[in-house]
Order: sequence, then structure tokens, then C-alpha cells
Amino acid sequence: MSGGTDQNKVHGLSGFEDTVKDFWTSRPQRPLRGRKVAGVAAAIGNRYGLDPVVVRVAFVAASVFGGIGLALYLLGWLLFPGEGDQVSPFEALLGRGRSATSKAFTIVLVIAFFPVVSWAFSGSWGWFEGGGIIGLALLVTALYLLHRSRGHENRPVAPAEETMTYPMSTPSPATSTTDPLGAAPLAWDLPEPAPAYTPPPPAPPAPKRPRSKVGIATFGVALLVAGAGAAAAAAGIGWFSAPHIIGLVLGVLGIGLVSGAFARGGRGLIALAVPLSIAGVVLTSVPVADYSGGFGNVDAAPRTAAEVLPRYEQTAGDLRLDLTALPADTPVTTEVRLGAGQSTILVPETADVQFECESSAGNVDCLGRHSDGLGRPAIIGQDLGTDGTGGLQLDLKVSQGAGNIEVRRG
Repeated sequence: MSGGTDQNKVHGLSGFEDTVKDFWTSRPQRPLRGRKVAGVAAAIGNRYGLDPVVVRVAFVAASVFGGIGLALYLLGWLLFPGEGDQVSPFEALLGRGRSATSKAFTIVLVIAFFPVVSWAFSGSWGWFEGGGIIGLALLVTALYLLHRSRGHENRPVAPAEETMTYPMSTPSPATSTTDPLGAAPLAWDLPEPAPAYTPPPPAPPAPKRPRSKVGIATFGVALLVAGAGAAAAAAGIGWFSAPHIIGLVLGVLGIGLVSGAFARGGRGLIALAVPLSIAGVVLTSVPVADYSGGFGNVDAAPRTAAEVLPRYEQTAGDLRLDLTALPADTPVTTEVRLGAGQSTILVPETADVQFECESSAGNVDCLGRHSDGLGRPAIIGQDLGTDGTGGLQLDLKVSQGAGNIEVRRG
């Protein structure tokens, strides 16, 4: 009876304000089991009948895409009550009830919330400018639609209030009105023997759910977006860098995951969204977006100083530059810039090389000098070759976002 009442209550909502009020009164509760951090994703998944993994992927994608995912997670931590708690941590901080989260830790969460929101909306976090606003709109819209369609399901039950118990009174022997031994044995009212136990028939198998086409359609659109972005990057359109393309694809996958949550499908998209999110974090951590030139491998072997370009630049791929055939009569200055991949530069045995080599994330082997790791300083030096002073005068600068650099004599 109460379930039907709740269902009519949710489906009879007349507008946005009613939906928001009903969402607040029936907020998800953070479970004690099945949580990874604070249980916010598990709470939303349990409340609306979703796989919590889908919700976690949405939070991660929104965090990488523009930074708003972490802010919304902290907000859910503050406003969703824990399982068995009377109120949320923030309400407990205001003295409105009991919460298992301590007030000191709640204050830490409140303090952390404001800079996270500021970073998300200022564009200082994530590789997609405006991604915080887009991510906020997508997540809030998805939660609103979920409550409109499934708000009647799994409505949380408020914890029972403590009540006083009283001992039950027992009749005294003097006031007893029945005496089974005062009658003839044949007049005793004995219970009928219980019938033999018969196990219930097995439940019929659940009907097989039709396969949703959301995952296939989303995967196809994601491939088209990735292909179009790569083509635009190859055409020299500077905005379409690797982080931006991954961000667009993640946006498509996020829409597909939200749609799949309603259509009961699209779980396979998680296998694509997770590695892309990790790749997005890596690419955001290093300045790959500062490199242009497109995608693919470059193999150059100039034979005269006039054929040497002032700069060899590529967004992603392997870049190989062979300078061993250059004559020694003309000085050469060139620069190699690669966003992600492998840079290999070969120089003549007798060339006098002035070099500067730097990789933000990777290994550097520059004429016998080495460095590796993240954020290592540039290697700057001079190498006169096998014959000492004399030979080709070469000024070489190599910079790379992520990957390995190797400069050696050929």
C-alpha cells in the first residue's frame, strides 16, 4: 500500500520544485558495505537501481573532464546521510541530529569543497575549458531524470526512534480462569498435528531481458567523434589536440552511460571509459596540448643544411631525424618538439653538438647523459665528438611532453 502511494507521489510531481523537494526528503543513504571511499556512488546506485560502477565512472569522467566530479562527490558526502544515521554530516554539524561522521572531519570536508569548486569553474582543472559547467549540467540533469523516473523505487526508511519498553504483566495463579488438568483427558483441546512439509515449487526462470542497443550506438558515435577529431588534428586545426579529442569521446561515452542507465544497457562502455579517463589524466599531467603538428610518425633525413627545417613538431607519434649525412661546412640549428611518443635524433660522429634535451614524463638519453621520471630538469651540454673540436657545428634542442628521447651518434 505504501509503495503504491510513494509511486503515485513521485510520478504525480507537477514540476521541478516538487521533484527537488521529494529528492531531498528521500535522499540516497551511503551504505556501510560496498563503498570505495565514502559510499556516494554506491548510495546513488542502490537508490535508483543502477550498477554503482556506472556511477563511479560518471564521477571519474566528470572529474577528469572538467573537475566538477570531485566537487559533487564531496557535496554528496556532506549531504547524504550514512546508513543508520539520523541526518547527514552537514546537518549534524548544525546540530539537527546524529551522524557517524565526526564534526571535525565534516569541517575538513567543507573547507576542501570550496577550492575544489573554484578550480572546476575557473578552468584550472581538467583539459577542457568549460568542462566544469558541462559536467555539472550533465550530472545534475541525469540525477533529476533518474528521480523523476525511479524515485519511487528503494525509498530509504528513516531509522527507528528509540522507544521505552515495559514488562508484560502475567496473570497470577489466583486469577487464572483455565485449568487444563481440571477436565477429563478426552476433553482437552489438543492442537491438530502439523501437516507434512511440502517444499514450494521452483520459481520460473526470469524472462531474458532484450539486449539494449545503447552501447552499440554510443560506441559508433564515439568512433565517429574520435575519427573526426583525428582528421581535424591532421589537417592542422590546433584545438583538436589529444586531450581535447579524448575529452569529446568521454563526453559521448558519458551520455551513453546515462542513457544506458535508463535503458538497462551500455555496461560495456565502462571498459572503454576507464582507460580513456586514465589516459586523460596522464595527458593532462604533462603539457602535450602545447605541441601541434598532427598525429603519426615522422622520418626525416636531410642531406644538406638547406633541407633542415628550423623545427620538427608533432602532437603524437614517433619522430626520427637523421642528420648524419650533413656536410660540415655549414652550421645547423634545429628544434624537435613532440607531444607524446619516441624522439630519435642521429648526429654525425665528428659533429660539435650544443644540445638541450627535456621530457616532462619519460627517459632521456642525450649523447651519454641520462635522466628519467616526471618533471626532471633539462639536460644542457656540449659534446665535441670523437675528434674533438672540428666538424659540423650543430645546435640542437629537443623537448617532449611524454615519452623517450634518444640523441646518439650514427
